[in-house]
This record gives sequence, C-alpha cells and structure tokens, in this order.
Amino acid sequence: MNRVFGRKKAPGPPPPSLGDASQGVGGRMESMDAKIAQLDKELKVYRDKLKTTKSPAAKKNIQKRAMEVLKRKRMYETQRDQLAGQQFNIDQASFGIESAKATVSTISAMKAANTELKTVMKNDLKIDDVDELADDMAELMDEFQEINEALAQNFATPEDIDEADLEAELDMLGDELEEEFGEEDAVPSYLQESTSLPAQPTAVPGGGGKVPVAANGQKVDEYGLPVET
Repeated sequence: MNRVFGRKKAPGPPPPSLGDASQGVGGRMESMDAKIAQLDKELKVYRDKLKTTKSPAAKKNIQKRAMEVLKRKRMYETQRDQLAGQQFNIDQASFGIESAKATVSTISAMKAANTELKTVMKNDLKIDDVDELADDMAELMDEFQEINEALAQNFATPEDIDEADLEAELDMLGDELEEEFGEEDAVPSYLQESTSLPAQPTAVPGGGGKVPVAANGQKVDEYGLPVET
C-alpha cells in the first residue's frame, strides 16, 4: 500500500520568523560591507602604484587589475543594495504584524471594558437611584439654608417696629446731639476776640494830661525816653 499511495511526508521545520530573516539579511549586508571595504583598500594600492609607475606596460597591467577590483566592488554594492531593500520589506512586514496584534489586543480590552461597564450600569448604577439621591441632596440643602436663616435672625428686635418711627427718632437724637455739642464747644466770653480795643494813652499818668516833648520835637515820657506815636 505504501508503494501505491506513497508515504505521508514528514512535517518540515517551521518557517523562520521575520526577526530571524531580518537578522540573516543583516549579517549578509555586514559581510558585503566588509568585502567592499577590502576592495577599497586594494583600489587605493593600485592608485598609488599608478602614480609612481613610469612604464606604460606596467601602468596598463595595473589599470587592468584595478578595473577587475572595481567591477567586483560594483557587484558587491549592488548585492548590498538589494539586501537593504529586502531588510526594509521584512521590517515593514514585522511592523505591520506588531501593529495588527496591538490593534487586536486593544479591541479585546475595549470589548471587555464595555461588557464590564454594562454590568455595572445594570446592577450597581441605576439612573432612578441617582435622581433620587440628587433630590434628597437638594432638600437637605434647602433645610440647611432655612436653619442658617433662623439662627442668623435678631431675637432682641421686635417685629412690630415701624421703620418710619425709627428714622424720626434717629433724626431727633441727631438734633439733640448737635445742641449738646454746640453748647460744649462754645468759646467763653473772656477768650473771644473783641473788635473794640481801649484807646492808646496820650498823656503821662500824673502828668496833668500833657506829654513832655524833647528839643527835637520827639515826645518823651516822664523819664525822658522817646514815646511811639
């Protein structure tokens, strides 16, 4: 039977991951860079020889070898550029897979949160309870305001007092205060300034009413001192 239908193929090794593929391509690129650097050194040696060699035949031989090295360098550079493109594609694919996984994880978390929120809203958080709580809080605040107003009122003031009577009494009190302070602030008569002053004496006391006069016509007192006029 095995000869007719053949045997089932054994499962092969698992395919490499994108990380392994990127690592392998990166290693090959490093190898290419090393070869290109080695060829650059060889080209520098040939360039120095061309500067010092004077024989045309020797120069031609050196140029031929340098040309072969340059061709190999170009080939390695092309392969390196191709590997760089492959690594870029691998990295892009890896980034896309990681983004997709992150999106799936986010959606799963949002679904779980949505289910949990619905359960909480259904069992523990009801809109009727919230409205009732808000009404109770409003009533409590109104009662508290009434209590504050009752405590703040003046118990010593009767409620049947007319404001017009209070204003009239206040005006009378003001008049009485003005009269009282007016009497207290009055200046005594002996401190008041008088507009009528006694006349300046023109005679010497005991001198018979005559003022002595000096020889130059200046009035003097009884002691011979000049008197202001």
